[in-house]
Amino acid sequence: MDIEEYKALTAKGAYLEAGSPAHEVMHAAAAEARKNKEKINNAYHTQEELCALFSELTGREVDRSFTLFPPFYTDFGKNIRVGKNVFINAGCCFQDQGGIEIGDGALIGHQVVIATLNHDLAPEKRGSMRPAAVKIGKNVWIGAHATLLPGVSIGENAVVAAGAVVAKDVPANTVAGGVPAKILKRIGEEEP
Repeated sequence: MDIEEYKALTAKGAYLEAGSPAHEVMHAAAAEARKNKEKINNAYHTQEELCALFSELTGREVDRSFTLFPPFYTDFGKNIRVGKNVFINAGCCFQDQGGIEIGDGALIGHQVVIATLNHDLAPEKRGSMRPAAVKIGKNVWIGAHATLLPGVSIGENAVVAAGAVVAKDVPANTVAGGVPAKILKRIGEEEP
């Protein structure tokens, strides 16, 4: 199995059995991602250099309007897509096997965690996983220390408050916060 076959499996949410060829590809890709993120994290780089390094990490060209403040952590890298004018702040952790899509103008705060894999609940199968993509719409702001769980979508212009744990979709033009995150208000509503 090659990386493209693996990505096709994860795109459809296929079950990834521990010890399978897909699992082996995942581990090999993680080793490659560690090499690439070390290049990003262990020296000073201009934003132009960071764009080139992030493009190498993801395997696709990122727009020159992309901004990254290292350090940045990922365990795969090849399933991250970022739009134009995306900002990722320091200390973020992206577990991207299931796919992470970040729309134009999105702001990702300090130490945000985006997870796209769930382990099997059965103890004897705990090493097996199921991927589910996370999609972040245009002009979304994800606050510091928020966690986005597998399969969630964040609608355009939404805000996820700092420290929130998002387990369900967040509609466009809303503010979500808490653990688990709940809709707190619609953007544009008058403050009390």
